[in-house]
Amino acid sequence: MLNALESLFELARDRKKKPLDGSYTNKLLSDKSLSKAKVLEEINELIEAVDQDSNQIHEAADVFYHLIMYLEANNIKIEEIEKELEKRKK
Repeated sequence: MLNALESLFELARDRKKKPLDGSYTNKLLSDKSLSKAKVLEEINELIEAVDQDSNQIHEAADVFYHLIMYLEANNIKIEEIEKELEKRKK
C-alpha cells in the first residue's frame, strides 16, 4: 500500500527537478491555486461518493494524488508529517 504513495511522492519530486512539458503533475506543482482548488474539489467529490455509496475508491485515489501534489508544491515534506504523526502516538 505505501509503495503507491511513495511512488507518488517520488513522481512529484522528480517532476519538480525535471519538468515534463504538458504534464498535469507539473501543472499542479507550479500552480498553487490550481493545486489547492483540486484538493478541495476532490475531497468534496469523495464525500459525495461516500454519501452516494458509489465510485469511492476512484475518488479516494484522486484525493491522495492531489493532496500529495499540493504538499510537494508547498514544500511540505512527507518526512516531517511522519515525524509529527509519530509524536502523536500514545
